[in-house]
Amino acid sequence: MVIADDDDDIRGLMVIAAGRAGVDVVAADNGRSALDAVLAGGVDLAVLDISMPGLNGIEVAQAIRGDESTRGTLILMISASVQLLTDHGEVAGLSDGFIVKPFSPRVLTERIREMLALEATA
Repeated sequence: MVIADDDDDIRGLMVIAAGRAGVDVVAADNGRSALDAVLAGGVDLAVLDISMPGLNGIEVAQAIRGDESTRGTLILMISASVQLLTDHGEVAGLSDGFIVKPFSPRVLTERIREMLALEATA
């Protein structure tokens, strides 16, 4: 799993949630690094903040969906703006789900488990 958020605190919460879900995670502080990790292969889920400098979450999702080898990667978008998530047509077409900030690590853990069809271990 790859997570990408340019905010250290949010990224830290995302890492905690992934750990609780029992998945290996690569944490990126920008979209370019997240995309590189997905393109390297073996990534089932990318959790992407929409608003990041450089490549934003939407651009990363477009690149993932546009590449034959990564097209099947699940994408979960995260944003502080409900309007960005619900009104932005590209988000719905590019992602498999979304979560609004601020979020509970417990909610993100459950969403990760659901998306990857994992059983709770604790």
